Amino acid sequence: MAESERVPAERKRRRPTGSGVVLSADLIVDTACRLIDAQGAQAFTVRKLGAALGADPSAVYRYFRNTEDLLLAVADRLIGESMAGFTRTGDWAADLRDFGLRAYRSALRHPQIAAFSTVRVTGRPHEQRAVDTGIGLLLEAGFDEATAVRHYHALVDSVLGHAALDAAFLRLTPAQRTADEGAWRAAYADLPAAEYPSLDRVRGELSLMAGSAVEAALDLLISALRASV
Repeated sequence: MAESERVPAERKRRRPTGSGVVLSADLIVDTACRLIDAQGAQAFTVRKLGAALGADPSAVYRYFRNTEDLLLAVADRLIGESMAGFTRTGDWAADLRDFGLRAYRSALRHPQIAAFSTVRVTGRPHEQRAVDTGIGLLLEAGFDEATAVRHYHALVDSVLGHAALDAAFLRLTPAQRTADEGAWRAAYADLPAAEYPSLDRVRGELSLMAGSAVEAALDLLISALRASV
């Protein structure tokens, strides 16, 4: 059972705030997501959340045991967002690719939340459903139980690792992002071929390094999974 579900029921009664807004766990998570998207996780406080809700900050603790509990609920919200509309097609490999890219794209839509959500285990319903779905696809492919879990672990860590890396890039300033993208051309353009023969050979392709490698990595992994069934 999730931590938020262990908050005593009498503390979770729906009651209006001073501004007339009726609080709920969903409203609190929605508002927390907006604040973190706008200001970043480091700047997030329950005091700011209370102000945005028009409520005393202590009201949040009728629904969540502490800030950690709330942040895990926010992380779980991203997983639920990634799974919204997901349907199986009968092609386990295509479905697994879609599953992975959904998790990646959800994190990239919320790079400030991804700063912490990609490394946490929420233990909550959206995550539980996602894990059940992903492992289910691998069982459907014909892998035994232990192998399905290992392959799921490898796939999810790969996708979330790329999501964390690319979300961190999005949190850089525009000037920093431009400089990093341009460095693959500027910093590598005039390296002496005799000293860097491999880089000289691929000089014209190095701009590819400025983009995300998530789809290439996911395709390599799924191709390996196909070959090992």
